[in-house]
Amino acid sequence: MGFILSKSMDQNLRKQQEFMFHNSRLQLERQILMQNQMRERQMAMQVAWSREFVKYFGAFFCLATVGLTAGAVKRRKPALFTPVVPLTFILAYQLDVAYGTLVYRVRGEAESIMVSESDRLDLPHGMPTFESIEKARRAKSHLPPLSDE
Repeated sequence: MGFILSKSMDQNLRKQQEFMFHNSRLQLERQILMQNQMRERQMAMQVAWSREFVKYFGAFFCLATVGLTAGAVKRRKPALFTPVVPLTFILAYQLDVAYGTLVYRVRGEAESIMVSESDRLDLPHGMPTFESIEKARRAKSHLPPLSDE
């Protein structure tokens, strides 16, 4: 009688463990998807911000270039035209961010760093652990340790 009861309990325990495993896996997949969607939305906002910035900076660049060129020609001082050179580099960079391939080049470089220079990505004092977080929490709040410690 006890053997049959124990066998039934083992089967129920196994089913419960499988259910918990499946449930935790599903929860983890949902968290990964949610984090990826948030990352995509943030990147889209950054690209959109860059595109909006290009509109304003492009208008400023055009006005400044026309004004500085006219001033350089009218006063016969080519030095008045020199601010256009750095402004051109800034505009080119912003156009590359907003409409070019900068994002793809940066992603490729990041992947290369992750593969060949992963030691650069290490956190100071290593990865935080539960114990280090608890120690900091207790020190900050002057709370007693958890009951299972």
